[in-house]
Order: sequence, then structure tokens, then C-alpha cells
Amino acid sequence: MTDDTFGYRWGHSALTLDLDLGLDGEAPRLLRVARPDDPESPPVALPMVDVTLLGAGTGWSGPRFRGTALGARLRYRAHHAAYGDGWHHLAVELHDADSGLTAFAEYSSPDAVPVLRSRVRLRNDGTEPLTVRSVGSLLLGGLPSPDVLDAHRARNDWLAECRWYTEPLRDSVPDIGRDVHEHDARAALRLTGRGSWPTDGHLAMGALTDRTDGRCRLWQVESAAGWVWDAGEAPASRTYVGLGGPTYDDHGWLQVLEPGEEFASEYAALALGDGFDGALAALTSYRRRVRHPHPDHDRLPVVFNDYMNTLMGDPTTEKLLPLVDAAADAGAEYFCVDAGWYDDTVDGGWWDSVGAWEASTRRFPGGLGLGEVLGRIRERGMVPGLWLEPEVVGVRSEMASVLPAAAFLRHDDGSRVTEQGRHQLDLTHPAARAHLDATVDRIVGDWGVGYLKLDYNITTSAPGLLEHTRAWRSWLSSVLDRHPDLVIENCASGGMRMDGASLSVAQLQSTSDQQDPVRYPPIAAAAPTVVPPEQGAVWAYPQPSYTDAEIAFTLGTAMLGRIHLSGHLDRMTTRQLDLVRNALATYKVIREDLRTALPFWPLGLPGWTDEWLALGLRGPVPVEGATYLSVWRRGGETELTLPVRHLARTESVRVEVLHATAGAAAEWDGPTGLRVTLPSAPSVVLVRLT
Repeated sequence: MTDDTFGYRWGHSALTLDLDLGLDGEAPRLLRVARPDDPESPPVALPMVDVTLLGAGTGWSGPRFRGTALGARLRYRAHHAAYGDGWHHLAVELHDADSGLTAFAEYSSPDAVPVLRSRVRLRNDGTEPLTVRSVGSLLLGGLPSPDVLDAHRARNDWLAECRWYTEPLRDSVPDIGRDVHEHDARAALRLTGRGSWPTDGHLAMGALTDRTDGRCRLWQVESAAGWVWDAGEAPASRTYVGLGGPTYDDHGWLQVLEPGEEFASEYAALALGDGFDGALAALTSYRRRVRHPHPDHDRLPVVFNDYMNTLMGDPTTEKLLPLVDAAADAGAEYFCVDAGWYDDTVDGGWWDSVGAWEASTRRFPGGLGLGEVLGRIRERGMVPGLWLEPEVVGVRSEMASVLPAAAFLRHDDGSRVTEQGRHQLDLTHPAARAHLDATVDRIVGDWGVGYLKLDYNITTSAPGLLEHTRAWRSWLSSVLDRHPDLVIENCASGGMRMDGASLSVAQLQSTSDQQDPVRYPPIAAAAPTVVPPEQGAVWAYPQPSYTDAEIAFTLGTAMLGRIHLSGHLDRMTTRQLDLVRNALATYKVIREDLRTALPFWPLGLPGWTDEWLALGLRGPVPVEGATYLSVWRRGGETELTLPVRHLARTESVRVEVLHATAGAAAEWDGPTGLRVTLPSAPSVVLVRLT
């Protein structure tokens, strides 16, 4: 709708955008993204789109996603608003007469959810080629002053994922005294993810929280091929945020647009809420709306995987058959044979020979081979699964010479991208895609496999990576279209490819390769910041050598996610297996609620060395339905009271202990929250509040 102050206002019941369309001849601007009841804020003169071309860089040099020379030259042409399938859409068309570049700022938002999804689509309407060096997905100014904002980021390392930390934005954006200088500050808080492990180092996320009123802006960049975001000071002592995919300066990325050609940036999403928990609840709802529909999101079956702390990539018929029987007896519903099933070498040196994906006859002898194990899995009422690393071909694999050279990613000098004895396929090439189609159709269609754990254990920043990752997601979608009941787990050495783009296609996401059950709780507790609970695979690996408390602890860590069961269940006593069976039975009772639950953190986001940790899941409507809390103690005092804010004014709350180590107790303590007693450490308790 038209507005005298802003020029144009667009949105719905949970989100509004105020835009200056530049009808006075200036560059259009996105002025404000807010919820309808949020207080007004002064507009900031930043262009709606920032893009750099070869020959047209920045107006004020600095490593920031703002201030490009071309962004200020773009002029309004038209805008189009639409609504359909529960989504509101807006596209603003801009044009630069000098270069012939047309840009479409494309915004969308799911109805009643305070999340904005944004990207920029470029088209060369000129007569000469244009080379794009960077294009932002979202540029927003007008946020509160850096003086009152806290910045949130999450370190994400192998075996130590999802480690959030907070600092004042002013620590990275110093006050230089703008009123006495000619230009804005160059400083910005800038974060970059590089290569084909986009979440190696940090999650592709960030947030700013206003200390004065608690309002939070939380974002994710949806790219599996590198990303960048920055936050800095804007005019009038305000703050800007710029989000985008790979750039030339950060990733060596370039895109040549011939006349008439188009390119679209990666998507970015911005969520609004009261506090981090509120913004994350909105982002969780959005993530459920953008992902590929699949029955797995409703069923949440328990998956047994033979790898972690168990066979560790050394499966054989002899080792697997007892595990299959024990997993079925415990209550598993899927059984995945992990790495090594294709290995025919005597010394296990399969790393640089993978690529053909044929079952080993040495590991699985006899007339049926691997089919004997897959058949036993089905006989025991479970769905068989296999590990696969589809994007790589070992240098010693026959496929390295069978496939054409152009089917592999290559460096600028034409040589193949090779990491750790593996070549990287390029799924934009028909031969690479046909090879993987034939592999999956054989494994799923002929062998009857219903679960694929797709791993990825190398990383590269090669040219063409963005196009490859987009083709990879397109290929995954086509596989799911052909095999709609197939369940796909996304894994890259644990959580190294835990980005929004990948999560929109895969049904499950590996959260870690962490093998220590005492170090896993901070990962499991923070995993819902990046993946909805029903997609986050958390290992639970009880062992016959564990005490009852240790068995309860590792199982309890996974109860508010997707249980990825492992461990030598076949060597357990009847009593130990009963502990596993009872935990899985409890999970099957509560998992229906996890599908729509929204996460919160009564003790704040977990720290890596915290002695007490807590993760809560509540229904989409506060107070209504059940609230679940997993609480871990790894040290410290034996008793702690946890605030449960959405139930703070509820006088009568029923507390049920669903799963716990021995001696655990929990009771409702009125306005102060839930009082939990855990006499020993490490220990865990899962409670349901109604």
C-alpha cells in the first residue's frame, strides 16, 4: 500500500517492509523491516541493492556489503506484489542506464511469520558482457545504534559445533566521532564462510539484540558455497546489516553475464522476535516452510547407524547380523550400514578408491553378498540404509578415467580439483549427474535401500563451486521426486555443511561426529539454533561397558532431536538392552510433539564448558500443549532452578520425569520455574510440563 512517509509499505499481519521507491529520481531504499507493533525508527539512506562489477567498485572503499558505486545509480522501474500458497511476494525492478544492468530485489515472507526471505536477481539488458564481482542478498539500514546492540555468532568446528558467543557490536565497530569526519566509518563486524564446507569455522548465521528492549534480528545466509555478512555503523548513528553469498574478494567468485543473461544471488532470511529465543522460534517456523515436503518430517523414525563408537567403517556380514537383530529388538526402525561396505581391499585402504559404489564381496561373501544383510534388516521390520559419498571419486577408482574430464571440478589451469586422494565431481555436467543417478537408482531401486547417509569429507574453494552446489541440490530434489519415500541425511564430517540451502532439501542433518558422550550435550542443546529438532540427528551410542547412568546419559542427550542410535547393542545384557528399549519407547511417545515444537534455552545458549545445560521445546502456541526440557549436569551444584518464562504465570503445572539417570528429581516451583536435582555428574533428566 502507499504511505506518505515511506512511499510504499508491504507485508502481512506479522511483518511489514517500508520502502522508498525513489520516485523523486533517487536510488530506491529498503528503510525498515519490522513487526507491525514495533516502534518506528528513522530511515537511513542506503540503496536497496548493492552490487559490484568489474570497473564499478565501491564509492567508499572498505570490505563491507554497502556503499557500492553501482547501487547508488540504480533507479526504480516497477514493482509487483503477489500472494499465493501462504506466501507474500514483492519484486522491485531497478535499472542502471550506464551499464544496462537490471536488478530485481525479490522479497518473500510466509504468512503470519515474522521472517523476510530476500535475494537479488540480475539481468544484463545492455549490449556488452558484464562481470559481477559481488551482489548482496539483503541490505538493511535503520537498525538501532551500535551502542545498544549485542552481536551473536556461532563457532562451528569439527566435533565442537554450534558454539554461540556474544559481544557488544561496539567492540568491532568503534565510535570514531562521525560528526567530525567526512565519511562513514570503514569498520564492520564481518564474518565469512569459505569453500564447500560452508559451516566450517562458523555457522552461516548471526544476530543483533537490542539491550534496551530485547528485540532481536536473527539471520541466515542460505549458501553451500561460501557466504559473507557484515554489520556496521550507518548514517544517523544507526546500524546496517548486509548479507550475501560468495564474492570475488572473499571467495574468488565471478559471474559473467552476456547480454540477456540472468543470475540470482543466494537467499538470505531475516527473522524478528523478542529476544534470541523469539527470533529463533520464527526462523524455525520459516525453515519448516521452505524445506522439501517429506513424510519423514512427520514420522521421525529411530535410525540405527553402525558407525559411531561401533564398527567405525569396518562392516561385515558377520559383524552386522547380530547388530541388526539387537537394533530391531531395541526398537530401531531404520538400520544404516555406514562407511566401508564397498571396500574390497585387504588393508581397508578404500579412501582413494571410492566412486563405483559396488558392494564388497570380501566383506559380504556368499551368493547374496550385501543382500543378505539388507534382507535381514527388512525381515526384522526395519528399513535398510547405506552410507554414500556421492560427490567424490578416488584417484585410484576406475571412475576417475571412465568419466570425462569435464565431469570434475577444475582449477583455472585446467587440472582437476583433488583433495586427500579424491577428485571433486561437478554436477553441472550431465555425465556426473548420470553417474550418480545410476548409482542411486541401483542402490534404491534395485537393492531396496530406503535411507542414504550422504557424507562429504573434503572441502574445496574451486571455481564453479556455486554452480556445483546448486546443481547438487537440484540433483537431490530430482532423486526425491523419483524415490519419494527415500530418506536422505546430509553429513559433511559431522556439521560442516549445516547451511540453510542444504537443509531445505535433506530430511536429516548430522550435527556432529563427537564420540565423547559428555562433550555432546552442548552440541545437542544448541543444534536447534541451526536445524529444526525433527531434522537434527544426534548420536546416542550406549555400550555394554557403560554403567546404567552412562547409558541413560547418552540416550538422554538425543531425546529432543532425532535419535541416531549406535553402540554394540548385540553384546549387552538383557537389562542393559531394556534400558535402551525403554528410552526409545519414551521417544516414540513424544516425537509427535517435536514436529511442531519451538526451541528455547532457559539457561541461555549453552557454553562448551558449562556445567549445567538445558534445552526446551514448547508448542507453537505458548502455554498450550506440552513443554519438554532436557537438563544436563556435568559438574557444579546438585540442584538448579530453571526459569520457564512462558509458564511463569501458570500456577498449576504438572511435572513428569520421562527419562533420567538415577536419583534425578524435578518439581514446579511457582514463579521461579522448574527446580531440578541431579545428585551425580554427568547426569541428565527429560521432563514434560503440562
